[in-house]
Amino acid sequence: MNRRHWMLHLPACAAALPLLSQTPPPAKRWRVAVIGHSGRGNYGHGLDSMWLELPQFEVVAVADADAKGLAAAQTKLKLQRGFASYETMLREVQPDLVAIGPRHVDQHHDMVLAAAAAGARGIYMEKPFCRTPAEADAIVAACAKSGTKLALAHRNRHHPVMGWLREFLKQGGIGQILELRGRGKEDARGGVLDLWVLGSHVINMATYFGGAPRSCSAQIKVGGKAASAADVRPGDEGLGLMAGDEVHARYELQSGLPFYFDSIRNAGLREAGFGLQIIGNKGVVDLRADREPLAHLLEGSPHQPGLARVWKPIPSAGVDKPEPIAQLGPRLSHHHIAALDLLAAIEENRPPLCDDLQGRETVEMICATALSHGQGGKQVSWPLSQRGNPWSLWA
Repeated sequence: MNRRHWMLHLPACAAALPLLSQTPPPAKRWRVAVIGHSGRGNYGHGLDSMWLELPQFEVVAVADADAKGLAAAQTKLKLQRGFASYETMLREVQPDLVAIGPRHVDQHHDMVLAAAAAGARGIYMEKPFCRTPAEADAIVAACAKSGTKLALAHRNRHHPVMGWLREFLKQGGIGQILELRGRGKEDARGGVLDLWVLGSHVINMATYFGGAPRSCSAQIKVGGKAASAADVRPGDEGLGLMAGDEVHARYELQSGLPFYFDSIRNAGLREAGFGLQIIGNKGVVDLRADREPLAHLLEGSPHQPGLARVWKPIPSAGVDKPEPIAQLGPRLSHHHIAALDLLAAIEENRPPLCDDLQGRETVEMICATALSHGQGGKQVSWPLSQRGNPWSLWA
């Protein structure tokens, strides 16, 4: 591997290297306080217990506004200190790191601002990031002011194959890249809710390969017809006003590539479509979100039927090679790589692999679909001038 190749791989390698070596017990253990809310998003996908599996961290307190949930969390985390108020916990405990677990997004803004104001050096938070670009602006500003590093739990973004794959594509691994295509799970949440809750993973991967968004045009439907103000309702999981059981969006990315995202309620087949395809004139790279291996390669033109082709796995070492990182799947799904990257980001004073700026970008890309649809599918450009909830503008 030449120096240029190595430099391009540094972010992914930095996350993976701590897992590859046997290190002595850490001289310092970072104190983690956990915020959950039983019945309103709970503790996310293991954002409470992930720290117990890594010797670099020590969970010192938990906050949960639900009394039964708090007692259960204290038992699970083996903690004496439990708080009904996360504000009180942050003030009294003054942790190094804060884990924000609830999946109900309406709580994220206030929780982040409280953690940053309390002097937390790092925050690890469940996705989606927040409800509106305005909330994202406030979070970014608060973290910048306090020097807090915020990492978002887009686990696929932390996969060490991502850096290898980006260089593979730059070197023409699938020829000229034509487009990027993503879909959600398309289950009962299909449409706009799918775009928020699961499409955020896909969007984050797409911008990693194609660059920041420049514009968006979109169509949103309800029951097969164009969505209107009469369809707007409070969304699930604290996401605020929304409408749409079907969404079709086209983004132009900084690279000039088009990225399409589509989701139709109940159109999915056991989550088979959940992910991103990068389509070139000499092959296709497919990324299946939250699966291991994350990526596969189909060589040959995607527009030539009848070719004898097979999908080849792409581990972190390259196409069709053995995976060199032991237990990579569990270490990703349990957030180990993300946690160690956040720690490295604090110590090296650099952004985490998936930071608050990427979180804001994803929120803007989701909200852009409603802004475009509300203007008859007109193309909207960045930065978005509307920073509030765009569905509220349809009336």
